[in-house]
Amino acid sequence: MSYTGIMSVLPLEDSTTVILNVVLLFLVSIEPYLFYLNAVFDFSGAPVLLDAASTAYALDLAGLMVILALFTYQLTREERKLLPQELLSKYRSIMTILFFSAGLFALTTLPLFWKWTILNTPSRFYIWFVPLILSSIRRVSEQPKRE
Repeated sequence: MSYTGIMSVLPLEDSTTVILNVVLLFLVSIEPYLFYLNAVFDFSGAPVLLDAASTAYALDLAGLMVILALFTYQLTREERKLLPQELLSKYRSIMTILFFSAGLFALTTLPLFWKWTILNTPSRFYIWFVPLILSSIRRVSEQPKRE
């Protein structure tokens, strides 16, 4: 949904945007496979494979988030006048959360997030919920107040 909202406003006018779109398409296409690998590997039976699959998944999601954040950044550049003034703060908030989420996914690829466990599960799996929670909080906070 974020991609559709961004691309409905962002013109495809330069080669950088086209290349980022192709990379994004590739990352989106391998995400379900990497997710499947994380869901299927038995942690106790194949910890090395699960570590590799979860690292690849985290890098994939970090890449997705960075590209969406870069597209959103293009929307928020005031000199381009792609968005009405009243929507700039909303999209800047989205951009900030996307960049933060990308950094968080990339950070979880560090070995310490594999070694630190919570209930015998690597902590990286729990940290991946943070972007989902942040996005949900942002959406709820932007909803109009009902009286």
